[in-house]
Amino acid sequence: MKAFVFPGQGAQYPGMGKDLYENSEIARELFDRANTILGFEITKIMFEGTADELKQTKVTQPAIFLHSVILAKVLGDKFDPQMVAGHSLGEFSALVAAGALSFDDGLTLVSKRAMAMQKACEAQPSTMAAIVGLDDETVEQACEQTNGVVVAANYNCPGQLVISGAVDAVNAACELLKEKGAKRALVLPVGGAFHSPLMEPAREELAAAIEATEINEPVCPVYQNVNALPYTNPAEIKENLIAQLTSPVRWTQTVQNMLSDGANSFTELGPGKVLQGLVKKVNSEALTFGYDKLPEDL
Repeated sequence: MKAFVFPGQGAQYPGMGKDLYENSEIARELFDRANTILGFEITKIMFEGTADELKQTKVTQPAIFLHSVILAKVLGDKFDPQMVAGHSLGEFSALVAAGALSFDDGLTLVSKRAMAMQKACEAQPSTMAAIVGLDDETVEQACEQTNGVVVAANYNCPGQLVISGAVDAVNAACELLKEKGAKRALVLPVGGAFHSPLMEPAREELAAAIEATEINEPVCPVYQNVNALPYTNPAEIKENLIAQLTSPVRWTQTVQNMLSDGANSFTELGPGKVLQGLVKKVNSEALTFGYDKLPEDL
């Protein structure tokens, strides 16, 4: 069974999507439509902007979403998933690619999500840190033992977990985790505590927008971040999407479940190769592919 997966924030790079725009009429139409929906020329920043310009929250999330979704559209019959999943932001790309959300609605929600997250980040100094070399339970216990808000946020692959919370609490948890034997406990250069309780104001703001958006039955099961399980029911998809911002991304469990359910290849659509690497760390024998440019055989 073919699984298609979609990357999250951090995968962006200058020049992303430019070859799609230049070589595909479908891509050109969708990128131009995106400029209109967003109210600014995101294509100019994606194709010609610097890494710093691409890092602006209002740009990063829509840029990765557009790159991923437009690739799926351009692939045509080559995009034939039997299951899909996306990492954090990538879940929105997965839902659009699988037909659960329209392109316009997906982009509008991603833009609102980015703005709401930015606002929540500005309300309280917060951050995230990558923890390498410990089992999940040890990391979870250390977070519970630390004063202040700090939680396990991204279960990326066995032995690699990201924690998220208030700056002081994350720093304290990192020290504790080093004492417990972490190979690395590295504070990440991010603007806020994504997938933690500190995103509650953003979740509330986004919830209203998601509630008002039509979600259809996707063409295949969508494995959602909150519990790593497959969904096709629009009401359940909506509920999980609303919970996503304050819940952990269970990527390790997602890949394990997809493999258990028969996935025999994983194709990453969008910038970079991060998810291909994570899939391999979950199961070294998994077949992985990726497109971040227009395939030559199209």
